[in-house]
Amino acid sequence: MSRSCACFQLFLLCCFVCVGLSQKYENLSKNVKGFPGAESDDGVAVDPDGKDALCSRLTTVFFPVVYITVFVVGLPANALAIWVFLFRTKKKNSSSIFMANLALADLLFVIWVPLKIAYHINGNDWIYGESLCRVLVAFFYGNMYCSIAFITCISVQRCRAVLHPLAKKRGNRMAVLVSVAIWLVVWLITVPLYLYDQQVHVLNLKINTCHDVTRPSQKKTAAGYFLTMGTLGFIVPAIVCVVSYVRMLKALRDSMTDPTIAQKRRKAVALIVTVLVMFLVCFTPSNIMLLVHYALLLKGSPNTLYGSYVTTLCLASLNSCLDPFVYYFISEDFREHVKNTFLCRSQRNVERMRVSFSALKFSKKTSTYTSQSGSSGNTGSTDC
Repeated sequence: MSRSCACFQLFLLCCFVCVGLSQKYENLSKNVKGFPGAESDDGVAVDPDGKDALCSRLTTVFFPVVYITVFVVGLPANALAIWVFLFRTKKKNSSSIFMANLALADLLFVIWVPLKIAYHINGNDWIYGESLCRVLVAFFYGNMYCSIAFITCISVQRCRAVLHPLAKKRGNRMAVLVSVAIWLVVWLITVPLYLYDQQVHVLNLKINTCHDVTRPSQKKTAAGYFLTMGTLGFIVPAIVCVVSYVRMLKALRDSMTDPTIAQKRRKAVALIVTVLVMFLVCFTPSNIMLLVHYALLLKGSPNTLYGSYVTTLCLASLNSCLDPFVYYFISEDFREHVKNTFLCRSQRNVERMRVSFSALKFSKKTSTYTSQSGSSGNTGSTDC
């Protein structure tokens, strides 16, 4: 847990740094989203503050650094997680199914990140066309809310296992149906993102922004959509997650009276708290700022806090490269499968090693394992 705590502390440090940076950016972005300026058929002319915001080092330097980190770490980590869940996990259960879908959602999010990197490095100038901009925005938000939904499912499943350990386990069929339903619902509710302009030409900068400037004529459409998404896609799942984890913590605390299991329970409690805090830190700021920003935009406020919104949204993407490490600490089987993958051990060889090891008898006198049949048997290394 020490490594996970160190990573989490580093993430919190990044958050505090970004809060300071976003305050400076906030002063530059008062009118970029809420009042982008004069609109014409050719595009939108932003005011001087808007120009400074779109050219600031926060968006053209810091954002690319964060997204590069997400891509470099998230792509191999989530690909490995999917490989483990699909090809190394022999006995599938509800948790592994939900975690495999979560890894897939994160991977689909990460593979589009290079376009975000190129966009910000290029001075927030989108050169890939309106259609690809709409796809990027839809995938960005769709996979974020898919991740939230699957984390919620994992929370509920684990809560049920802790509170009712002797209850009859549900089959994998239900987990598969829930997963399919989540994908369908999320992708259906992202359809409106394809129906209005995401690419806007900024006349006085001669650049094309992607989702950074909203046409005044489409302000109500954008605000209504994101206020609904933020409420249904985050507020409701967050309440479910918090309630599930609080109930788990209470149940585990009550069971700590037995000293034989107290140590294991403490580790479980520490892990639950870490996962819950990571979820809230990653998703709460961005979604709260999303609701605040679009509420102010709809109201017509001169300052829509867009700087804080896009900064927290950028930080929320870090969740995509943190999730695989959560799998690693949650599941002992996952850790073992990852180890065997890196050691090039096939599933068949792993099973042979397990059978061979179980056939050995431990001698307290010599502190060694010996074959129960008296022969050495076939217990050699099965590494590749």
